[in-house]
Amino acid sequence: MKVGLVQLCSGITVSDNIAETSRLIRAAAAEGAALIATPEMTHLVQKDKKDLLSKISSQDKEPAVRAFADLAKELKVNLLIGSMALKNGDKIANRSFHFTPDGVIKASYDKIHLFDAQVSDTESYRESSTYTAGDGPIMTAVGQTKIGLSICYDLRFPALYRHYAQNGAEIVTIPAAFTVPTGRAHWDILLRARAIETGSFVLAAAQGGTHADGRTTWGHSKVIDPWGDIIAELDHDRSGYVVAEIDLSEVEKARKRIPAWADTRPF
Repeated sequence: MKVGLVQLCSGITVSDNIAETSRLIRAAAAEGAALIATPEMTHLVQKDKKDLLSKISSQDKEPAVRAFADLAKELKVNLLIGSMALKNGDKIANRSFHFTPDGVIKASYDKIHLFDAQVSDTESYRESSTYTAGDGPIMTAVGQTKIGLSICYDLRFPALYRHYAQNGAEIVTIPAAFTVPTGRAHWDILLRARAIETGSFVLAAAQGGTHADGRTTWGHSKVIDPWGDIIAELDHDRSGYVVAEIDLSEVEKARKRIPAWADTRPF
């Protein structure tokens, strides 16, 4: 299977973000990618809650949802939009989507673990004040290939990925908007750990660069194989894409060699 990762530096104008994302998706599709993944907050990065709420809609009214459904259908690709911010009552859902080559939403997943952290002396995040948490794990599939969905901070909770592996997932997606301090320290290590622990391919599309709302993100999107080797990456913090061919038979090989993922021993 050929997969593509789109890396973005999404700004505060939804239409511009849709256009840039679509350009890069088209480029990946032109190189043969049949499954293309984008980062967390693909259509809008805005830390100001009031402005964010003024620019987003509920799922059924969000123009980005329609635009990416139409694009998946036009290009005949499976499109994993890492996440979009969508109105959910008086808060916001951080929601991933799998659009099929028919332009249909096959699955959606709301981020379970919300990022409440003081990442440096001057930088803190309290996602729980703005976002609602998802109810549980969600899997989707491309053909017979099962895929476990997650978003950014979920990466730090290995039980989620063990659940996916034990339920047959061969690929896990980890779209993100990692901060620079945490990205520099932990991004590569944690991604490789999740691949090794579960014997799964990891597709990690990321935001990267200095955004219009003032934040900076780490970038460095990666495709990692079930043995923990990086087989494709963008080694920078700006927009771009990468395409890689993955051999799904490597999942069975890795899991037979070290079957720790199957251990269900309670403590």
